[in-house]
Amino acid sequence: MGAWPQLIEWLFDRARLAVQMFLVCGGFLTAGSLSHIMRLDAPLAAQWLWRRYLRLALPLLAALSLVVLVSEIIRPGFDHPSLSALPTWWQAWAHVFLLQHLLDLEALSAGVWYVAMDFQLYALALLVLAMAQWLSRLKPHTSAEVWCKRLWLTLAAASLWWWSGIESLDDYALYFCGSYAMGWLAYQTRRAQEAGKFGASLGVFVFLGAMALWLAPNWRLVTALAVAALLVGAPLTWFQSPVGGGLWCRTVQGISRMSYAVFVVHFGVSLAVNAWVSQRWPEQLLPNALGMLGSLALSLLAGALLFKYVEQPRPTFMRWLRWVGIFMFSVALAMHINSLAG
Repeated sequence: MGAWPQLIEWLFDRARLAVQMFLVCGGFLTAGSLSHIMRLDAPLAAQWLWRRYLRLALPLLAALSLVVLVSEIIRPGFDHPSLSALPTWWQAWAHVFLLQHLLDLEALSAGVWYVAMDFQLYALALLVLAMAQWLSRLKPHTSAEVWCKRLWLTLAAASLWWWSGIESLDDYALYFCGSYAMGWLAYQTRRAQEAGKFGASLGVFVFLGAMALWLAPNWRLVTALAVAALLVGAPLTWFQSPVGGGLWCRTVQGISRMSYAVFVVHFGVSLAVNAWVSQRWPEQLLPNALGMLGSLALSLLAGALLFKYVEQPRPTFMRWLRWVGIFMFSVALAMHINSLAG
């Protein structure tokens, strides 16, 4: 069925530009969350990195537990390229530690790559902050904040002008740290505006983006620069939670809070809905269109449950062990289902 080919093509291609928005916003939010850390030693860095890993891993493990089972249940009657192969134990453990792409293994779900990239970029942010503080102790006349900005400028320039053009690096943080750094620098530029140094900081920001566009213009870069510029120029009220908002405002806030849970769980839900609709109404437009809307609604519902029962409770080592065990049990069950199907 070839209905709405241009829309589907746009969703497949241009909608992926949303990744650039996530990267820039991620850098912006990370800059804000780490700005108050005056001294980052190795134990504190490890604690922050572990906390970040738990926050990412617990909902992901729960979503992967669903995906591997759904994939094997629908596989006999749903031959589709979006289905990953039956996972191996090595592949499953690689997903637990977010190493699947670094080990050149197939991802078990859509979005796993971005979760691993977010973790790499956060680790890079901690490393930059630690290096900046070390350099400030080595040369006390220059503050850690200045060193941090210099390091991020260097990383942004190297990534935007060089690394982002090397496709073999797209499983590493260096490939995407240009967009992430633009978010970090957008936060610093807003702070410079408050300190009366907006002109110089904005000039560096503009030069960095203009040079990148001159060297290799593309829509990914345009999107990243546009989002970063919006974060720099947005009024302060945009960053404040509205008081006494209406139903629409509360709905948007609620979805935004559970957005990560929706992101990691939507693939398993979409697989199940897609398999069910395509088997019953393979050539009918209306049921397939309703199936897409139903998949969205069910993904929001599944994301809300995942957020409430998995992401929102305090992440601990024991809860991580429990979800690792559930995921491994799901992999074993998927292998058994696959063997029964022949």
